[in-house]
Amino acid sequence: MKYIFDLHQTMLEQNLILVYEGEFTQEITKSVLAMAERNMDSSGEESSIKRKVFNVMVECLQNIVKHADDVEHNHSAVFMIGKQDNEYIIVSGNPIKRDKVDGLKSKLDQINSLDKDGLKTLYKDIIKNTEISDKGGAGLGFVDMARKSGRKLEYEFLDMEDGDSFFCLKSSIARV
Repeated sequence: MKYIFDLHQTMLEQNLILVYEGEFTQEITKSVLAMAERNMDSSGEESSIKRKVFNVMVECLQNIVKHADDVEHNHSAVFMIGKQDNEYIIVSGNPIKRDKVDGLKSKLDQINSLDKDGLKTLYKDIIKNTEISDKGGAGLGFVDMARKSGRKLEYEFLDMEDGDSFFCLKSSIARV
């Protein structure tokens, strides 16, 4: 039973508000968002910060759901939100097909190379010039996350034994 205490201690030390690991469906996504929203409401967070955090959370969770059908081990996704003194940290991790890594890395690098005005222009260009499928794919969600957070998106791709990759994404939202 010590492992549960160790997990609890880690969550306290890392100031984690919510951690979910498992299968992601639309229903689970709604529940995760509702729990995080209640936590921010109970802590008296400013509505402008709540909106930014909520928006970034929605994009992260939609990204997980979007890729869930593509891989065999879709039950192994993870989502976390933590609160530091001056920022919220939102982290997600999910398996993706290895052949998607280069395209995703290219989109994220492009987004991270842009300033506020560049992100706004890219966002408008994507909306005007791209037919977005039911599964997305145009990178609009990542652009929106970068715009709402005002910071670069941190990411990493880790090779999995089954030939897929594990996509880790971190976004930070200032509380000022």
